[in-house]
Amino acid sequence: MSTTSYNCTNEQQRVEGLAHAQKAIAAKQIIVMPTDTVYGVAADAFSPQAVATLLAAKGRGRNMPPPVLIPRIGTMEGLATEISDDARKLAEKYWPGPLTLIFHAQPTLTWDLGETKGTVALRVPDDQLALDLLTITGPLAVSSANRTGQAAAQTGSEARSQLAESVEVYLEGGFRPLEGTDPTPSTIVDATGLRLRVVREGAISLEEIQRMIPSALGRDVEPEMWAPVNLSKDATETAEAPADNEVPEDIEVLAVDAAAEELAIDVANHEPVVSPEPVASEEAPSSAESASEGSDGLINLEKPEAAAS
Repeated sequence: MSTTSYNCTNEQQRVEGLAHAQKAIAAKQIIVMPTDTVYGVAADAFSPQAVATLLAAKGRGRNMPPPVLIPRIGTMEGLATEISDDARKLAEKYWPGPLTLIFHAQPTLTWDLGETKGTVALRVPDDQLALDLLTITGPLAVSSANRTGQAAAQTGSEARSQLAESVEVYLEGGFRPLEGTDPTPSTIVDATGLRLRVVREGAISLEEIQRMIPSALGRDVEPEMWAPVNLSKDATETAEAPADNEVPEDIEVLAVDAAAEELAIDVANHEPVVSPEPVASEEAPSSAESASEGSDGLINLEKPEAAAS
């Protein structure tokens, strides 16, 4: 593989670099690109071979699938399903920007990002070079441009020092976000349930999210609190609440990789949320049954790859 770097602060090299990057993506190769946070290593989201190459370059397995960057809000409709009004409001306010939304993936898509359990994490980056590339390539699977365990790259040259010849094209656009500043990760919001849940606070705080969506939950909310907001009084009185600190054995612990930059919130093993149906029968369920029906998977944030996260 012949690796080429382009100084995209120069207009001629920018044009050449974007053209070469488009060809590399089409050939199932990986490239490095700047975003509004740090640099990311990118691959065609619809090519299992390209995604596998990306994960291998970083030294990761399929249990850490990358999120997907898209060029505009409208692309969300083709990749995700069951998009709630609340999730749409957040996308309209914060995209392009440091917000990542987790949705149920469209079941008809023929892609393989890893062990996603039927979900996909989407974001529109607030970076013109990134948006220009996404416009000509389509959705890209993007993870932080660094080897696992090392600092996220803030320039193309930093990325090249770690990823070397595994990358076909390096698009150099200067420091991201700015020289002398630390990268701030995006805020990750799980939009697969009846209520939005902030699973990682980043550039956008939970309080800011809740000012816009009062029903949004924080990641420390106990599973039994995940319930439809329109439960009738009779239903809530007949349903027996789970015992304190009781956690059903069948809850899966879901991992969200909090890498130093927003991009690679590599969302791993994310299960769709299953919320309970209102209970209206005269006979209340047992505590174990109630807890099982009213619980979603827990979110666990792994140790960041770099102090900047």
